[in-house]
Amino acid sequence: MTGQNLFEIVKQHICSCSLDLQMDPNVEAILKMPMRELHVSIPVRMDDGTIRAFQGFRVQYNDALGPTKGGIRYHPGETIDTIRGLAALMTWKCALHELPLGGAKGGIVCNPKELSFSELERLSRSYIQMIYYIIGPDRDIPAPDVYTTPEIMAWMMDEYSKIAGKTSFGVITGKPVGLGGSEGRVDATARGGWFIIREAARDANLELAGATVAIQGFGKVGSFAALLGRDIFGARIIAVSDSTGGVCDPQGLDIGALILHKRKTGSVKGFPGAKEISNQEILELGVDILVPAALENVITDENAGRVKAAIVAEFANGPLTAEADEILHKRGILVLPDLLANGGGVIVSYFEMVQNSQMDHWDEEKIYRRLEKKMSDAYRSVRDLANRNNVPLRKAAYTIALERVVRAMRLRGWM
Repeated sequence: MTGQNLFEIVKQHICSCSLDLQMDPNVEAILKMPMRELHVSIPVRMDDGTIRAFQGFRVQYNDALGPTKGGIRYHPGETIDTIRGLAALMTWKCALHELPLGGAKGGIVCNPKELSFSELERLSRSYIQMIYYIIGPDRDIPAPDVYTTPEIMAWMMDEYSKIAGKTSFGVITGKPVGLGGSEGRVDATARGGWFIIREAARDANLELAGATVAIQGFGKVGSFAALLGRDIFGARIIAVSDSTGGVCDPQGLDIGALILHKRKTGSVKGFPGAKEISNQEILELGVDILVPAALENVITDENAGRVKAAIVAEFANGPLTAEADEILHKRGILVLPDLLANGGGVIVSYFEMVQNSQMDHWDEEKIYRRLEKKMSDAYRSVRDLANRNNVPLRKAAYTIALERVVRAMRLRGWM
C-alpha cells in the first residue's frame, strides 16, 4: 500500500513486537499514542505588511526515560501524523542508544524557500512564543531537522531566553558552536550512519573501499553522507539526487565540486560530466549501498521489487513503508533501520546538552570517539538479538527500545 502515513507504520512495528514481548494490551495502547501534543496557529507579519497564519505542532510522545527530545521541521507538506510518527521514532531511537531522553518532534507547515530571511526569523521566534510553556532544558529540548538550521536554532534559543529572563543554552541543541553548540553536530547523523554501515559491511564481507553508493537526498544529511563516505570510508559515490532530480557518474562524482554546483544553481541537475537521472531511478541503481537520506515513504511496495542494492541504510526517518521493508527482507537485502542508522544526530545533541549543563566544550576528537562507541554498541546489540531470534534488524531494534521504555514506565509506577 503506497501513501501510508508514518505514524501508522510505527504502530504496526509496535504491534509486531508486542506479541514477542508478551506485552499487556494496556501497555501497548499507551505506547501507540503520544502523551501530549500542541497545535498552534502562528501569526507572522510578512515583508509586505500582511499577516499570515502558519500551522505548527509540537508532539511529546513519551518521557519515561527522561525529558523529551526531537527536531523541528519546516515543510509545506507537514502533517500531524508525520510529526506523531517522528516523535515515536525519536522515543525508540533514544531508548535504543541508551540516552536518558524521551521522544518529541515539532513542525511548521511552510515552504522556507519562499520566505525571506526576516520572515523566517519572525516565524521561528513566533513559534517559540507559542510553545514556550511546554519546552525547556528539563522538559523538552528541540533541535534542527528538515529545512531548519543552526541559525534558526540560535533564534529559537534567544527567544526562549528572552521570555525566561536568562540565557538558556540548554533549551535547544544544534546551535552554532559560538552559541553553546557542539563540535561534530553538523555531520553527526551522516557520520553515525557510516559507522553503522561499516559494522554491517564487515559482517557481510563487503569491502567499503571502492564500494558503490547512491544517495537519495542531497541536503544536510545527504551531502555529508557523500563527503564522509568518499573521504573517510573510501566509498565511490556514483549517484545523488535532490528534490529536483539526480545525477550519476559510474566513475564516481566529485562531491566537493557538486556541492559548489548546487550552492550556485540550487540543484544537482546540470552538473558537468554527469548523466541526469530521476529520483525514482536512483533508488533502483545496481549499487552496493543505497542511502535514502530525504523524506518518508520513498521506497514502497510499488518499487521495492526493483531495488538492487545489497544494503539499504536509512539515514532518513521512515523512508521505507512496512510493505517495502518486508519485500526487501524476503529478497535478502539488508536494511539498516532508521532507529539504528540515523541515531548520530540525537546522540551528539545529547552530548551538546551535557556540555551546556556542565558549561564545558568538548573537542571533535572526543565527540567522534564517543559517537563511534555509541553507534557500534547499538549495532552489536541489535545484530546479536536479530541473529538469535532470526528476525530483521528493524524488529530487533524496536524490541530492544520498547523493552527499555516499558521497563522505565514500570519503575516509575505507571502500570
